[in-house]
Amino acid sequence: MEHCDGENQYMQPEDDWDRDMLLDPAWEKQQRKTFTAWCNSHLRKAGTQIENIEEDFRDGLKLMLLLEVISGERLAKPERGKMRVHKISNVNKALDFIASKGVKLVSIGAEEIVDGNAKMTLGMIWTIILRFAIQDISVEETSAKEGLLLWCQRKTAPYKNVNIQNFHISWKDGLGFCALIHRHRPELIDYGKLRKDDPMTNLNTAFDVAEKYLDIPKMLDAEDIVGTARPDEKAIMTYVSSFYHAFSGAQKAETAANRICKVLAVNQENEQLMEDYEKLASDLLEWIRRTIPWLENRLPENTMQAMQQKLEDFRDYRRLHKPPKVQEKCQLEINFNTLQTKLRLSNRPAFMPSEGRMVSDINNAWGNLEGAEKGYEEWLLNEIRRLERLDHLAEKFRQKAAIHEAWTEGKEELLQKRDYETASLSEIKALLKKHEAFESDLAAHQDRVEQIAAIAQELNELDYYDSPSVNARCQRICDQWDALGAMTMKRTEALQRTEKLLETIDQLYLEFAKRAAPFNNWMEGAMEDLQDTFIVHTIEEIQGLSTAHEQFKATLPEADKERQSILGIHNEIAKIVQTYHVNMAGTNPYTTINPQEINAKWDKVRQLVPQRDQALIEEHARQQNNERLRRQFATQANVIGPWIQNKMEEIGRISIEMHGTLEDQLTHLRQYEKSIINYKPKIDQLEGDHQLIQEALIFDNKHTNYTMEHIRVGWEQLLTTIARTINEIENQILTRDAKGISQDQLNEFRASFNHFDRKRTGIMDAEDFKTCLISMGYNLGENEFSRIMSVVDPNRMGIVTFQAFIDFMSRETADTDTADQVMASFKVLAGDKNYILADELRRELPPDQADYCIARMAPYTGPDAVPGALDYMSFSTALYGESDL
Repeated sequence: MEHCDGENQYMQPEDDWDRDMLLDPAWEKQQRKTFTAWCNSHLRKAGTQIENIEEDFRDGLKLMLLLEVISGERLAKPERGKMRVHKISNVNKALDFIASKGVKLVSIGAEEIVDGNAKMTLGMIWTIILRFAIQDISVEETSAKEGLLLWCQRKTAPYKNVNIQNFHISWKDGLGFCALIHRHRPELIDYGKLRKDDPMTNLNTAFDVAEKYLDIPKMLDAEDIVGTARPDEKAIMTYVSSFYHAFSGAQKAETAANRICKVLAVNQENEQLMEDYEKLASDLLEWIRRTIPWLENRLPENTMQAMQQKLEDFRDYRRLHKPPKVQEKCQLEINFNTLQTKLRLSNRPAFMPSEGRMVSDINNAWGNLEGAEKGYEEWLLNEIRRLERLDHLAEKFRQKAAIHEAWTEGKEELLQKRDYETASLSEIKALLKKHEAFESDLAAHQDRVEQIAAIAQELNELDYYDSPSVNARCQRICDQWDALGAMTMKRTEALQRTEKLLETIDQLYLEFAKRAAPFNNWMEGAMEDLQDTFIVHTIEEIQGLSTAHEQFKATLPEADKERQSILGIHNEIAKIVQTYHVNMAGTNPYTTINPQEINAKWDKVRQLVPQRDQALIEEHARQQNNERLRRQFATQANVIGPWIQNKMEEIGRISIEMHGTLEDQLTHLRQYEKSIINYKPKIDQLEGDHQLIQEALIFDNKHTNYTMEHIRVGWEQLLTTIARTINEIENQILTRDAKGISQDQLNEFRASFNHFDRKRTGIMDAEDFKTCLISMGYNLGENEFSRIMSVVDPNRMGIVTFQAFIDFMSRETADTDTADQVMASFKVLAGDKNYILADELRRELPPDQADYCIARMAPYTGPDAVPGALDYMSFSTALYGESDL
């Protein structure tokens, strides 16, 4: 009898069925037992079974039920009558169904089955077994009998005492059955204890274990096989096919479980990355939150030493504390981009950090930090300048106040004396002249008092910390000055009233007094100027002071002549007194200035001149050194600044050009990164020169437009840009490999992106991206474009990076079968149900991953819901998240 036509050769035609059955009655017995057990293994799923294979199929009802169970399809409605015609109709429906599956039935008719013909019934059951249990077996392009034999040979190949060559005598010793079980479930059989010369034990062990643990009914007895010279091939094939289906199902479940484990492992890894991002972002934001108040503290110090300590603390912050945080910020952005790429590759939703921890939030906080940092440094330098200016003004105030107070000492007592009341005519004239000289002296001191008041006012405006004492001293000087003016005017009036009573006083004394007073004031002014402290910041300023000093020295010869002339007047007075015996007691009634005082002050002036020379020389040397520091810093800065800008432009070109593969670009960028890192010592050297400039209190540099702040910001941007660009290329490689994108596709993506990146910034704004999509044939409405933007720009920054662009394009063009994979995994684990039981999932998955998946699945609520049943949609969501499955 033939079992298939030429179009469905799942089994070679079996000839001489009748002859085979008649030659060996033992074969018929084996077939009856095997086929009956095989049918019952399927019928029990419908809650029934057969006892006698030729009798129980006569009415066709259980035969139709058997075909429905093994095919999963509905047959025509059976006839329920008891008459022969009803039975023949049912059997014909069964035979028609078998024929519809491509099986040609030869010599088998419904009448023989209804009449209980055992030979024909066994032939029909064998045909069903071939079609539904053996035909679909396929191993390495072989199918049916050959495929099943090849599967057995491959599974038992490691066992040296097993040699499967057929489906009869190769199985007589029972080791073939034991080897199949041990290969798939080694814990069920201790294969090492089996002996080839004990087939009964081997066969009974295999059959008992298969029935107890593998749900394979016992289809033969060991005696049936051992007691027959050549066991029935059909019975053995039927029995072995049950082993194949039992173990191939387990293998599919294992494959599905491995797929689920892999997906869950990726999910858990991504969740760990999310937790790491949240913690690193929180730590960085907390550091910024703590640092900004310190940088915004503008409480000034009273002393230069305290402010310089603040400046040193700020330098430590820039040198020691901030650089690690710059690295953390850069690493945070890299981790965020890598995480988003992994989520996209897993068809998971984009990661949205907690509120306030977005990358944009961190960038905003970082910008606030750098703003506060810049303002703090400017404030420090301004405060140091202010304190330096204050110290200079305070010292100048003290010097001028001390000189003025020394001059006014005793002046009030002098002006209050009433000596003119008892003076002689000559004495009163002398008092009047003396008072005139005092008025001249008083007027000369008016300028100094105004200078003292002006300095005090400036100290107040600059918020000098000791302003109260300065103001009090200035007020005392001004009050005393006003009192001296009032007393001077009062004494003038008194002397003028008696002037008519006085005779002309010796003109020589008067001339001496008139010339000595301004000369004395000139010397006092010269001494004050020579001792005056100065502060300069450039060579030009010190050269100006030196020029003024040289001009002053040029006036000394003329001043010395004036001194000699004044001393000559005094000598002439002395000569007249000596000659005419004038009773003047050797004093000048018109002035308190004497030749000894003039000579002493003149000597003091001559002594101060070389001291001033030395001070100017030292300051000139200091300014030359400062100029050297400026030029040294400018020489390096003028090289480093353009170098940084050039590197930034080169990195930008590499990231948008299409020369070579992504690996070539990555290698090129890493070479750039290495050269940039090797450049760091030059930045450090420049920092050292900058520190020397700050310590020298140099505040400007006309030789360069670059400041250290410019260099720092540029260097940090360069490090961040190269790291971010490398990360983008790595993510592009991840996307390319995961999506199977070719180099030509990548080049096409890059060309499209560059064409619509009109600003050549490496990113497209929303309008450029929309134009790009329209040019590629997308019919975009507002809702559809908003949906696409939410995919490529999850942070809502209004831009599209090249990484996001290729992710989107690869997702749009890729032929993904994610949904099919999820459904396949679900069907393997669920079997013929519409749900998965939690216990089934735990048997197939590791405990932690099973619990992870179950916790994210919703209960199944279908019409056949049972406790512990889990839904398919929530199963796919637990694996792949919210997607378009």
